[in-house]
Amino acid sequence: MQGTLMNAAQAKGLKHNVFTGKNTRRARAQRLVTRAGEAKDILFDNASRRKMQDGINKIADAVGVTLGPRGRNVVLEQAYGVPQVINDGVSIARAIELEDPVENAGAQLIKEVAGRTNDAAGDGTTTATVLAREMIHYGLQNVTAGANPIVIKKGIDKTCEFLVGWWEEGAAGSEGGGRPGVVGKLKEHATPVKGSGDIKNVAAISSGNDDAIGQMIADALDKVGADGVLAIESSNSLETTVDVQEGMEIDRGYISPQFVTNSERMLVEYENAMVLVTDMKIESVKDIVPLLEQLSRVNRPLLLIAEDVAGEALATLVVNKLRGIISVCAIKAPGFGERRKALLQDIAIVTGAEFVAKDLGMTVEGVTLEQLGVARKVTVANTSTTLIADAANKEEIKARIAQIKKELAETDSVYDTEKLSERIAKLAGGVAVIKVGAATETELEDKKLRIEDAKNATFAAVEEGIVPGGGAALLHLSELVPEFKAQLTDPEEVMGADIVMKALRAPARIIAENAGVEGEVIVQKLLGQPFEVGYNAMYDRVENLIEAGVLDPAKVTRSGLTNACSIAGIMLTTQAVMTEKKKPAKAAAGMGGGGMPGGLTM
Repeated sequence: MQGTLMNAAQAKGLKHNVFTGKNTRRARAQRLVTRAGEAKDILFDNASRRKMQDGINKIADAVGVTLGPRGRNVVLEQAYGVPQVINDGVSIARAIELEDPVENAGAQLIKEVAGRTNDAAGDGTTTATVLAREMIHYGLQNVTAGANPIVIKKGIDKTCEFLVGWWEEGAAGSEGGGRPGVVGKLKEHATPVKGSGDIKNVAAISSGNDDAIGQMIADALDKVGADGVLAIESSNSLETTVDVQEGMEIDRGYISPQFVTNSERMLVEYENAMVLVTDMKIESVKDIVPLLEQLSRVNRPLLLIAEDVAGEALATLVVNKLRGIISVCAIKAPGFGERRKALLQDIAIVTGAEFVAKDLGMTVEGVTLEQLGVARKVTVANTSTTLIADAANKEEIKARIAQIKKELAETDSVYDTEKLSERIAKLAGGVAVIKVGAATETELEDKKLRIEDAKNATFAAVEEGIVPGGGAALLHLSELVPEFKAQLTDPEEVMGADIVMKALRAPARIIAENAGVEGEVIVQKLLGQPFEVGYNAMYDRVENLIEAGVLDPAKVTRSGLTNACSIAGIMLTTQAVMTEKKKPAKAAAGMGGGGMPGGLTM
């Protein structure tokens, strides 16, 4: 009986322990919940939207002063060194941080417009920022009056689709992509680039009406072709020059960021580098040690192009690079399958290397320096590599191009045609280096940003054609919106179309205002004119902008409008903003009043 009682007591104790364990876990969970997160400030409805709009206005006002040929510069204070004086919309937007967290949230949204437009087209960031601000301004007026923001957003999106369509690469439908039957009005009015004259005009307008830069980029593009590469570097002299160097661009970047030699621009830069080209996967240390020993004796950098470099082999390369024993960078081979092998053979021909192929029974372990190619300059970014090589045999390159052209003539596949054309461009295309010179560091930075914009605008124009500049294309697109509004049945969707229509007239108005004339008067003069007619702010006259050479790339205009519509729709549907609650500043410890240490009293 006693034994039974003992067991019951034990059982009771066990049950107590189980419940105690459950209670302990529950208490711990409650403690974890109570400690989660910092206190937040929350703003609702109009208060939240108005404050975000204040932040948006601050960025748009700062960026808007640079718009047009008579736009001004903006000075950016640097944490160290000389202040930057620039005219580039996206750089100005990125530099702005506002003290009020809700205003800053609005500023970050508008930065997204500038950033996305810059990523897609490389130019037109100021126009996109101005468009987004205007759409948000008119949209909030309607939302405050009681309109449904979701339906307004739908109206904005439909109008945007009507004006610019969908041109995503690889999509079905019209030429240049897009959904079947959805070709935007902008594309209908875009004209292809005809000769270097158009290229010069596009580049000149984008660089702030600098004809010298426009001519330089047109000359460079003439030499390297539309498939070539334009690089921008600083010059040691006061003059800006163009050097055309033959080279090849590969769409693969470094395997590890530890290979970076220029930490400011996150690039690997080597001169007179040896190049190993192989289709093997390198994982073992013993595969690469013999080659590294040979390289350390001749003290030359190595660019390793392989299917992959991983495991011990990658660790060995990184450690030796960081210790300064060898200069090396590894990249993955471009392409896939059989095309990868063909691209590697192309690279081997350009650099004068021997292709170390596993099909031929060759090994990386047995490679000698004689089998490596030579690149005069290698620049490796996160996603691309540019090789400039002198060792290439011109006859071999010609023979290789002839062979690819023969394959091109025999293929029926659209995909193969595109890829073979790319290979010809990479073999035949050169690299034009624009060396930018200026009297001061401040002027140099501004000039480099302008040339970068001009380069991006030029390639965008070649890709999708040109439209009249000076905000004229957007203004004339606004005249097509009433035709589309008639198709909408929901009155709130019509409001969305009206918002886009009003916003499209803002860039032309601001360009005129920056030139010192009344913007609204210019807008009224242009309404009803042919699509090519706009306001030439440089010479203060209304004329045919296509003939006058005031041109914008259609891609830049399209990207700006699409991104502005996207962010405006998101902003209008915002109902609450949540930000970190400001913590009160703690009093600094030190000497208090009367010379006593802080916290003590007499």
